[in-house]
Amino acid sequence: MKIQRLSIVLTVINVLLLTFSVAQFHPTEAQGAAPVLRGRALEIVDKEGRVRASITVHPAGPSIPVPDGKIYPETVVLRLIDPNGRPSVKLGASEQGSGLGLGGDSDLTYVVLKAEGASSSLKLTNKDGREQLIKP
Repeated sequence: MKIQRLSIVLTVINVLLLTFSVAQFHPTEAQGAAPVLRGRALEIVDKEGRVRASITVHPAGPSIPVPDGKIYPETVVLRLIDPNGRPSVKLGASEQGSGLGLGGDSDLTYVVLKAEGASSSLKLTNKDGREQLIKP
């Protein structure tokens, strides 16, 4: 009989503890948006895990050849990538200037808009390789 009373007392205590813990339960809520997202690079992937957009900071250095022989400047590049892995939109900025590249349905079709130093240009290239360079 004592064991039965002890079981009942323990059951009542457990029910009281459960009631108290449920009464104190507050659903977790978001604390609000973070004011800044910081990192060295950002990649956005599709449901198959392929990179479809990226923002990258490329360091300055001589490892990348530049046509005029200058040192390659630190550059920030935004790429929007098509499902085949080709960058369709490329936006870059450095201390020397900036550029926007728009790709067509093949690697040969593209538009490049550049503002570099004191000059600017627009280069149009068709799939057949024909180019038109427009400068002010």
